[in-house]
Amino acid sequence: MADDTNRFSDEEALRFHSFDKPGKLAMVPSKPMATQRDLSLAYSPGVAVPVQAIADNPDSIFDYTARGNMVAVISNGTAILGMGNLGAAAAKPVMEGKAVLFKRFADIDSFDLELNTEDVDAFCNAVRLLEPTFGGINLEDIKSPECFLIEQRLREEMSIPVFHDDQHGTAIITAAGFINALDLTGRKMADTKVVMLGAGAAAIACAELLKAMGLPHNNLLMCDRRGVIYQGREDGMNQWKSAHAADTTDRTFADAMKGADVFIGLASRNSVTQDMVRSMAAKPIIFAMANPDPEIWPEEVAAVRGDAIMATGRSDYPNQVNNVLGFPYIFRGALDVRAKSINEEMKLAAAHGLAELAREEVPDEVATAYAGKKQSFGPDYIIPTPFDPRLMETIPPKVAQAAMDSGVARRRIEDMGSYRAQLRTRQDPSLARLNSMFESLKGLKRRVVFAEAEEERVLRAAIGFKAAGYGEPVLVGYDDAVADQLRAMGVNPDDFDIRSAKTSPRREDYVNYLYERLQRRGHMLRDVQRLVNRDRNIFSACMVALGDADAMVTGITRHYWQVLESVRKVIDPMPGYPKPMGLSLYISRGRTVYIADTTVNERPTAEELADIAVHAAEAVRHLGHEPRVALLSFSNFGNPMRAKANHVREAVEILARRGVNFEFDGEMSADTALNPDLLALYPFARLSGPANVLVMPALHSANISYKMLSELSSDSRVVGPLLWGMSKSVQVVRMSSRTSELVNMAAFAALGAGEPKRPAPDETDAA
Repeated sequence: MADDTNRFSDEEALRFHSFDKPGKLAMVPSKPMATQRDLSLAYSPGVAVPVQAIADNPDSIFDYTARGNMVAVISNGTAILGMGNLGAAAAKPVMEGKAVLFKRFADIDSFDLELNTEDVDAFCNAVRLLEPTFGGINLEDIKSPECFLIEQRLREEMSIPVFHDDQHGTAIITAAGFINALDLTGRKMADTKVVMLGAGAAAIACAELLKAMGLPHNNLLMCDRRGVIYQGREDGMNQWKSAHAADTTDRTFADAMKGADVFIGLASRNSVTQDMVRSMAAKPIIFAMANPDPEIWPEEVAAVRGDAIMATGRSDYPNQVNNVLGFPYIFRGALDVRAKSINEEMKLAAAHGLAELAREEVPDEVATAYAGKKQSFGPDYIIPTPFDPRLMETIPPKVAQAAMDSGVARRRIEDMGSYRAQLRTRQDPSLARLNSMFESLKGLKRRVVFAEAEEERVLRAAIGFKAAGYGEPVLVGYDDAVADQLRAMGVNPDDFDIRSAKTSPRREDYVNYLYERLQRRGHMLRDVQRLVNRDRNIFSACMVALGDADAMVTGITRHYWQVLESVRKVIDPMPGYPKPMGLSLYISRGRTVYIADTTVNERPTAEELADIAVHAAEAVRHLGHEPRVALLSFSNFGNPMRAKANHVREAVEILARRGVNFEFDGEMSADTALNPDLLALYPFARLSGPANVLVMPALHSANISYKMLSELSSDSRVVGPLLWGMSKSVQVVRMSSRTSELVNMAAFAALGAGEPKRPAPDETDAA
């Protein structure tokens, strides 16, 4: 059974939501606001022109304002995340999170609105009056049965999409898995018996969508706490339950499960027994979607039925029913055709699109989300993973087409091929790639050394790294001091592997190994003993070099170059890498640019620059992009012709002679490399579009650039620098790194390791 503990502490969650700017959302202008002229265009007097245009043609509001890409996430907090009725204010962190998911997965701007009322009329009136502001309304965490009344009224009264995700999002993802499970088990919809436990908002929506797909009315037995909802039952009924009352003699949930083909659970933990599963038909399909704990665990099902197909709401099992597969892409398609509503046809299109995507060949970047195991359509893969980058270009076009075909679209998309290409550019593949790569670590148990474990940030990162399932942290520091800090944080030190040179039985092995490396580089034995005993980076690197750990992360307490110098005493670069290099990722508004070399090579020669370009291109492909490499200078293709740019020009010639398999060009200035209009002034340039890999002419320009971006960019993110090219996996962080950055860099270190290595028996005993 899966570990049901939190993946982070309460304190860490509160810190995440409060550090820097409180909350998870901020407004960023989409137009320049630097000069008085900018302000005059944005506001008075320039704003009067679009005001009049909208007054003359109300539909032009989508052309001149953000409304066409704006969704409101609205709740009254009466059914928060399974926590119950905690009120509108308590719902705000959840609604902010939902807004972030809209932006992250579908590039939709979203604002959360919490309405402090449980009165249906007051709620509907407030939302209805907001129609000119938003292109769509996402209702969230509203208790049943009020959620039915609210959605129905708003859909009737508003001419923009109104979508209660708790109902329809779950229903759409469930329907996609249902389609594929029927296919795998050779069932026909008309002959399938479905038992549903739960009669709330999500259950009602699932029942309605399955019946819209062709499931006969009496083939679905809905059950609540009182048993089967059957025709003629009066106890505990309402109009929504009555619509799904079946003509059946079954009265208890256990009776209904006998011979059932499919079970769909939207109820509570442990509400299904193994005996009930035994009583189901051959090749049963079980969707146990109660969160966080399912109605029955997959292990319990597997113990009694080896022929079952299983789905849950959890990310640590195959076939996760996750609403993020649906709502961002459904709204994306709806907004792009300016739909008046999200109707049944659009929901079905999304469900069939998800089902079809799961049946396609799974690309490598998706396979990495399953611990490196190549996935293909089958019992453990009936629903796409949320990290599948193809979702953005697959689901919105199907939803948009359904909206156009069903007559609710105000705008037509004539060229679906161009539309798909546009969707691909809205979402940066590096984000999905990074997420899927981190997911691949789960279950591998790679051992990552945290070399500065007496630092609070490092300890918190190690705790977060372990809780996220990325691997097993090894904490290097004075045993008692580290243990005391863990206790002060409310963590049991026995749950962590704490190491120090003072107590390690492997110390002499490390000394002998290092002395053999350094004895002809001016080091005597006592020098090496001092290094192993006193320098935690040396000690940690020895652990990795001799296979007692898989990777290490360090850098909080010492400058980058000092750390790298220590590590390189112990670990060599990879064959073919005369020197390692640092690669920094700049991620901003759906665009990722890689900068190399930001940490190691101070004044690279032309040959070294060419090597950096080759290795950077290799890394970028590994991270999910097709590289377009620009070798940067202050000049553009010899203008001005200066000796200080010679090594950049020569590096370009070297790459041309090598016949490398990626796009490259230079020497060119940064703005030419990144701005397609400027690049177009040089029609002879080899790059087919703006560069996404910038090879800097020297370390000073590279290091200054990425650090400046790190501090100045409020709406973007700098990741790294990643140390690339060492024979063992080591990552060195910046001294200013936050806990979350440390966790990410430790994950990168784990990713760079080979097959996991287990500690020697005496080390395990010592721990």
